[in-house]
Amino acid sequence: MKILMVCLGNICRSPLAEGIMKHKIAQHRLDWTVDSAGTGSWHIGSKPDSRSIAVASNHNIDIASQRGRQITKEDYSNFDRIFAMDSENYQNIIKLAPNDAAMEKVALIMNQSDPGRNQSVPDPYWNDDGFEKVYQMLDRACVAFIENHI
Repeated sequence: MKILMVCLGNICRSPLAEGIMKHKIAQHRLDWTVDSAGTGSWHIGSKPDSRSIAVASNHNIDIASQRGRQITKEDYSNFDRIFAMDSENYQNIIKLAPNDAAMEKVALIMNQSDPGRNQSVPDPYWNDDGFEKVYQMLDRACVAFIENHI
């Protein structure tokens, strides 16, 4: 299984989602890969936001070596699942999809733990207190995805 986590800038939510999923995959000894990307290009090559690094570290997950990148057309063929953090990024990912098969790989991540609710993971960039809430939401979604696929 190859999973891509996508948010806007690839410095807050998707790096956390990548780190959480990698941590859960290691715990379950699964042969899966995870990466993350942004729909925007502002933070290509940048480390995750220091607050994302800190909240991940508080949960014994190290995401400090991740670097931001932008989603590419190749990602649609390289990944089995592409998880959007919110509805706006979902729409942008769908617009970039080269075909219907690629579109079928795209889903809102929170539908893994809360099916059909189409809930967005809020962008914590403007809210220092939001990073732990985002962590908890993504943790639930990652656990649900793994439980449904092992």
